[in-house]
Order: sequence, then C-alpha cells, then structure tokens
Amino acid sequence: RARPSVSFRAASRFIMPDGYNSQGNAYNTPGGTNSNAGNSYHYSNANGSYYYANDNGSTYYNNPNTGYVNYTPPPSSSKK
Repeated sequence: RARPSVSFRAASRFIMPDGYNSQGNAYNTPGGTNSNAGNSYHYSNANGSYYYANDNGSTYYNNPNTGYVNYTPPPSSSKK
C-alpha cells in the first residue's frame, strides 16, 4: 500500500499566523522582508489605525483618524 501523502506538512510552514485578537484588531505575522523567516508583524486596528513591528526593531504606528503618527527607529546595536 502507498503511504498517505505528507506534503501538507511542507506547505504549512508558509502559512503565517493571522486572525483577530480580543479587541477585534486584525493581526498578521508575515515574517521578514521577502521571506517568512523573520519576526515582523502588523496590526490593523478596529479604529482604523495600524501598527507595524519590523525585523530590524523599528516600529510604526499611524492613526489616520487623529493624524497621530509615531515611528521608532531600529536600535543602534542592530547596525553591528
């Protein structure tokens, strides 16, 4: 008898976690730039704002309703 296919295991590593948290905010963890191996993630919040946390340690928040924008540059230690 042929063994059952296990190809779904290889494909599952490309599926990034996403969904909604308890506040109703959508989140997605796409990974690194042009790959799925990093630790980046972003939120699309219920109030229309959004937040990005990038692999290099920088963060970006924008609330178009209030005009508030905040960017945190990557830590200098990441430039080694």
